[in-house]
Amino acid sequence: MEFSLESLIASFLIGTVGFSLFIYGKKQLRYPQLFAGIALMIEPWVLSETLPMTLGAVGVIAALWLAVHFGW
Repeated sequence: MEFSLESLIASFLIGTVGFSLFIYGKKQLRYPQLFAGIALMIEPWVLSETLPMTLGAVGVIAALWLAVHFGW
């Protein structure tokens, strides 16, 4: 398990974005944002290295963008 400064900063930023999406999705009843927020909050627990964590977050945000773009 890697505990570098970069991974701690990345997990904090990804978790903050996830929490914000979760709160927005919950208040507005927007399920894509709600589930993307949950995924972004859980992801730093599963992936501990910086690069996979960042690529996973980019993938979740890209999936969210596609879901919203196609009308979910």
